Amino acid sequence: MANLDFVNLIKQDREERKHQQFSGTLLDYLAIVKENPKVVMLSHQRMYELLMSAGVDIVKTEEDPRLKRVYGNDTLRKYRFFGDQFFGIDKSIMKIMRYFHSSAMKGEESRQVLYLVGPVGAGKSSLMEALKKALEISPPIYTIQDCPMREEPLHLIPKHLRPQFEELLGIKIEGDLCPICRYRLKNDYHGEYERYPVTVSEFSIRSRKGVGVVPPVDPNNQDTSVLSGSVDISKMDLYSEDDPRVLSLNGAFNVGNRGIVEFIEVFKNDVEYLHTMITATQEKSIPSPGKGSMIYFDGIILAHSNEAEWNKFKSDHTNEAILDRIVKVEVPYCLELDEEVKIYHKMLNNSSFAAHIAPHTIEVASMFAILTRLAPSAKVDPLTKLKIYNGEEIVEKGSTKKVDIFELHDEAQREGMTGISTRFIMKAIDTALSEAESACINPIAIMDTLVKAVKEMAIGEDDKKRYLGFLQDTIKKEYHKLLEKEVTRAFIHGYQEQAESLFNNYLDHAEAFANSSKLKDAHTGEELEPDIKFLQSIEEQIGITGSAATGFRQDVTSYMFSLLRSGGKIEYKSYEPLKEAIEKKLTASVKELSRVVTKAKVRDREQDGKYDAMVEEMKRSGYCDHCCNVILKYAANNLWKD
Repeated sequence: MANLDFVNLIKQDREERKHQQFSGTLLDYLAIVKENPKVVMLSHQRMYELLMSAGVDIVKTEEDPRLKRVYGNDTLRKYRFFGDQFFGIDKSIMKIMRYFHSSAMKGEESRQVLYLVGPVGAGKSSLMEALKKALEISPPIYTIQDCPMREEPLHLIPKHLRPQFEELLGIKIEGDLCPICRYRLKNDYHGEYERYPVTVSEFSIRSRKGVGVVPPVDPNNQDTSVLSGSVDISKMDLYSEDDPRVLSLNGAFNVGNRGIVEFIEVFKNDVEYLHTMITATQEKSIPSPGKGSMIYFDGIILAHSNEAEWNKFKSDHTNEAILDRIVKVEVPYCLELDEEVKIYHKMLNNSSFAAHIAPHTIEVASMFAILTRLAPSAKVDPLTKLKIYNGEEIVEKGSTKKVDIFELHDEAQREGMTGISTRFIMKAIDTALSEAESACINPIAIMDTLVKAVKEMAIGEDDKKRYLGFLQDTIKKEYHKLLEKEVTRAFIHGYQEQAESLFNNYLDHAEAFANSSKLKDAHTGEELEPDIKFLQSIEEQIGITGSAATGFRQDVTSYMFSLLRSGGKIEYKSYEPLKEAIEKKLTASVKELSRVVTKAKVRDREQDGKYDAMVEEMKRSGYCDHCCNVILKYAANNLWKD
């Protein structure tokens, strides 16, 4: 039965490939073009349509409060082709798509190099691979049979007849025959171009069909034949030096015609080596090996490197000719916590990683990665900045004014171009697993592993001290808050409901206080004075006492009214300082009980029941028996020290 499934799969694939095959003459091809003019698309238009075929989601940021906080009123386009592979670089992807859109319409950018610059591990190479793989899944293209450039069959039509053919076909014919096809047309087909055979060809990275790759070359051994082919010395005895039959058109530009030519670490090459780019972009032609004429080239030229090489190349004014032909797109590190977490989950899903990962483990590692990438600001501390960049609503303490994310962006133009790479974090996750006693890793283990890894880094002492400060102080304290809240939630059934109840009570009493009015009891109808002691019990959780409390209550009330007017949802998380106070109040109410139960070495029956119930609740939240035990022991020793 299983064998039959394999046979059916093979037969189905073979039948589908038969339909893709074509063998005919230029005359047959003209009939196909007449029926479907899109078969003569140039390379940039083909790529754009391939990327767009997966679909695009236009996200209206004003309809999503979090996205509005991150992107303002910008229109956000999420291209599904990149959707499940790339996270946190939406703006870079939008710039890449703008390049292809303009190029597809034969704008100026169709004659320019798409250049990606960014730090190591930011995703430049992955973006390039995605574009190359897109070509591999595209339908085959029609080509002149046995042409080393796999060129467009319409190049066979003589120039003096092209206006008439263009009118009949409803298309524009661009480009000229390569020297080898020109020779064969004249000598093998006696100029009868309509008889010239036409076939179809697929794109293949492995077979070098439509995808040329240029790695960085040692300056002492640079040979332009890697780019534009060479003269076959073995045929020099048979043919003259200017005979096209001696040409071996197997360079990256020859191979990448009608597809992609990728330059890896482009500026590690000498500038003279890159001069082929100038004519390939602006004049759409490349040098012929030997003494031949220029050869028409239609392809997407992709390049990438790190920022240091770009700055060095850009600083030399003699490189202006190449710089003028470059569309630069920065690919920085991700600066959104939620998106960074998705990156590691994607990488883990693509691996054979089989361990259990405790809640907050990936989040803690992601926080460290992003903190190292953020530029210091006088307006906010690094952790608050991380939360703002993640779309969390942060209000300045003592006021109703929100911290402006765009002001933070403006004061740090190069943010995201330095810091810890995703590879560094993934190596730490691998190390934590290999050192784990069981197939489970947790936030404590990942923090310890990252501390060891940072101490071994070959970086300046100031940076090392800063990174260790993030791990041993900033992130540790933030994790303690998360853990304390989590243990509290495990103790309190209906944590969210109790938090909302506290919030609504506070809001009622604060509003009555601010307006010098009374509250009406919902059950008895009796008018009551605002409960000052209740208000104070919440406010003192964040150190607000005395005269400052009056201002705080007024701030909360006016903020909630402004939120209501703008159509926002009022909940206990709406105003960050009040949210913090409520959570601390709720935590404090069970802290002693949870402390006793968690730390107790010997528990009575009641404590045992509460502990077991807490463990079950934590397991429902994603903990396994092992990490739950480790985390609760850690909580007992670190959260509630006497």
